[in-house]
Amino acid sequence: MITFSPMKSSPPPPIFPLFFHTLLYLFIHVQANCKTGCSLAFASYYVWEGSNLTYISTLFNKPISDILPYNPTVSNPDKIDTGTRIHVPFSCDCLNGDFLGHTFGYLTQSGDTYDRIASNAYANLTTEDWVRRVNVYDPTRIPDDEVINVTVNCSCGDRWVSRDYGLFATYPIRPGEDLEVIAAEVNVAAELIRRYNPAVNFSAGTGLVFVPAKDQTGNFPPLKISTTGIYRRKKVVKASLHPEASPDHYIQLGHGSGGTLKNNSETTALVTSPGLTGITVDKSVEFSYEELAKATDNFNIDNKIGQGGFGSVYLAELRGEKAAIKKMDMQASREFLAELKVLTHVHHLNLVRLIGYCVEGSLFLVYEFIENGNLSQHLRWQDRDPLPWLARVQIGLDSARGLEYIHEHTVPLYIHRDIKSANILIDKNFRAKVADFGLTKLTEYGNTSLQTRLVGTFGYMPPEYAQYGEVSPKVDVYAFGVVLYELISAREAVVKTNEEVTESMGLVALFEDVLNQPDPRQDLQKLVDPRLGDNYSFDAVFKMARLAKACTQENPQLRPSMRTTVVALMTLSSSTDDWDVGSLYENKALMDLMSGR
Repeated sequence: MITFSPMKSSPPPPIFPLFFHTLLYLFIHVQANCKTGCSLAFASYYVWEGSNLTYISTLFNKPISDILPYNPTVSNPDKIDTGTRIHVPFSCDCLNGDFLGHTFGYLTQSGDTYDRIASNAYANLTTEDWVRRVNVYDPTRIPDDEVINVTVNCSCGDRWVSRDYGLFATYPIRPGEDLEVIAAEVNVAAELIRRYNPAVNFSAGTGLVFVPAKDQTGNFPPLKISTTGIYRRKKVVKASLHPEASPDHYIQLGHGSGGTLKNNSETTALVTSPGLTGITVDKSVEFSYEELAKATDNFNIDNKIGQGGFGSVYLAELRGEKAAIKKMDMQASREFLAELKVLTHVHHLNLVRLIGYCVEGSLFLVYEFIENGNLSQHLRWQDRDPLPWLARVQIGLDSARGLEYIHEHTVPLYIHRDIKSANILIDKNFRAKVADFGLTKLTEYGNTSLQTRLVGTFGYMPPEYAQYGEVSPKVDVYAFGVVLYELISAREAVVKTNEEVTESMGLVALFEDVLNQPDPRQDLQKLVDPRLGDNYSFDAVFKMARLAKACTQENPQLRPSMRTTVVALMTLSSSTDDWDVGSLYENKALMDLMSGR
């Protein structure tokens, strides 16, 4: 047995990565690129001597509390057995519209190599070659204290093999393991595993396979398949070793269902996104005006649930599911529709999903309905129970992950330009989703008069954007910093300082006046939402305030990326008292960020 320790231990000896370079010369016929992913997959992480749940939690940006429900054999989270496997949950995303996977952010340490990161830190869940391909640094010059990409392939199932299995683990084969050993380990017939991974040499003692996995109830959930039709298209992909060639299909070959691209890509086109089960989301859905009018009782005012800068929002009962319909104050151009179809293929757990549209008469956008209001309401409406501190940290982390996704992982990349607490929606489990991403770009296509319009909300706009219209991802980082201040204080982005003469100041300036003091702790405590009472860690509040200050630096180049911000918020999201945050602060860049230097 091993216990939590901040000390670094020697990882296990590396398992030789898969050798599939020869496959890259093949011409491969595939059914389709992926359209959607699935909300849950597992990384089967091999526990090597010296690793622990804290370390694993940090690697995968997952709180320990999210990992434990899928590992019933772990009786004591402070102690895990070396040589066992831990199922780490993550969302299996359709990356770049081409393959299923998830990109994690890894904080480099002195002496790291791509091979060490793949085979040691991530326990062979990816390969050295793939880590190298998704990063810009020379393999011999990887900087310390930088967040780099680590992409892990995943599967959502394959209906042509079996409809009985819809949850899968990415499973690195260990020396001494063969097909029979793996089948016994996961309690699934050996022949079924072979059919999911037809090109794998199970006697090699190395490689990656996909195996069915059990959910929190201890059962194998079935595959979810759309009942309203499946969209597929033929495509021929030529794999290449040219440096400029996309590695997307390479990871299919290396990490795909047994090394075959056909099964994996076919699966990705067939698996529907979680959520609106009655609506096909494998392609853009174009609704008729008649259907939307019927779903909203002819856009009855009683069904109106919101009003924004781009139009009115109505609650609808659409195809047996609740949806939110945004009636836009504009018309659709050809470029608009092209962009809209791209947006309907962007799926992430922390983004409100755009399901479809209607262009009859006016323009309508159809979104998934998030039932629990927005963050602004939860922070400030007196009829809402006060959000507990841990819920606020989780909402901040969820929102950061959604922004990181559109900044780093969509094609094309998006800048939101109107991040605010009112655009962060809260679901029934008090998890956050970022709303209205991509709308700014859509409106630029839809109405030429909006192309030079400053989009955003006063109090959330950084100086370079408000004064000069300069747009970069750091515009969103600044606005997110304001949201962090809101989570601490529950105050508006613009605060009235004198009710009688209507004087006001920005929340950023209010916090900066306090944080710039030699000892800001006493005055900072006065800014904390009084509805929290004493039910919060002041140290955590202080760290979040420092992070918000870094995000709202006047110079955009000094602001962290959303990826770095996600890593920083991870240090606040763990509910495990034994987490030694100091061990994470061995990274000087993150330590400086959280300490305000």
